[in-house]
Amino acid sequence: MLSRIAESLYWIGRYLERAEDTSRLLDVHLTLLLEDPVLDEETTSLVLLRVMGIDDEASPDHQTVLRMLGWDETSPTSMVAAFQGARESARRSRETVSLEMWEAINTTWNMMRGNRLQHLPAHRACQLLRERCAVVVGLADSTMSHDEGWHYMMLGRSLERVDMTSRIIESAAYNADSPSAWTQTLRACGAHHAFIRTYRGAATDAQAAEFLLLDRLFPRSLLASLEQAQEALVALETLPRRGRRPDPGLPSQTGLGAVQGRAGEAHRMLGRARAELEYGSLEEMMQTLPERMSQLQRTCSQVNDAVSTHNFDGAGQAVWRAGVR
Repeated sequence: MLSRIAESLYWIGRYLERAEDTSRLLDVHLTLLLEDPVLDEETTSLVLLRVMGIDDEASPDHQTVLRMLGWDETSPTSMVAAFQGARESARRSRETVSLEMWEAINTTWNMMRGNRLQHLPAHRACQLLRERCAVVVGLADSTMSHDEGWHYMMLGRSLERVDMTSRIIESAAYNADSPSAWTQTLRACGAHHAFIRTYRGAATDAQAAEFLLLDRLFPRSLLASLEQAQEALVALETLPRRGRRPDPGLPSQTGLGAVQGRAGEAHRMLGRARAELEYGSLEEMMQTLPERMSQLQRTCSQVNDAVSTHNFDGAGQAVWRAGVR
């Protein structure tokens, strides 16, 4: 596969996940401000913007947050800008993206371009974007061949999910004094119903954090997302090319043995992050949760660099601003 096409598919996965998770983070922020009257709006908004890599806003309010993370197409951290990035990546890989997926992406973009989302209530706008991202991802799963290109998309999606979920958890840790912070965080990750079913309704904030960090059965938990990213990396190194069957006489390799070079470095970094989550002390992790989540975000950035060097070198120079491409 051409590195240009592989990179575009990888970034479709990342941008779609970023748009969806930014809408989730924005929605839970606005809900917290409504439900907790003693919460300081400026401090909470400042923390959220810093979690998202924006440090140059002196006295932000909820309108500033809505603009920077919601509607502003020129803001690199907004959900609209992220979806625009997904559309541009799909346009560059048009010969690989299925017709149904392209139509869903293009239709969604026409629904939100030109500040059209701004005319909707904020909660409805966030909900609309989440639903449309789910439609696009579902069409990709059901109309694209699960070959090399699809695995690039899943790798990007899983890596971005780790990064964005860690930001959602970090935001909750900074707002832990609010009685509804972790409940709203579970809802932001779409995990509230699954969490209630798992813990039968009698749960604590520590259990909510544990669920989002370590639950293998919930696809948005950090542990499950790290496992999905590792599986995609292994699949990209071991997947037979289209039209060729693997030689049954050759020994098969799985795991780190199948991943070499810079791809192996990315796999090792993901494995180390996963081991620290899985085998570390939950009590110690809760005491330094914001720092642990920041470290995980740095790991995601390093894995992205390793994947880009190994797979996309020469496809084009990436430019990063405020933590986004």
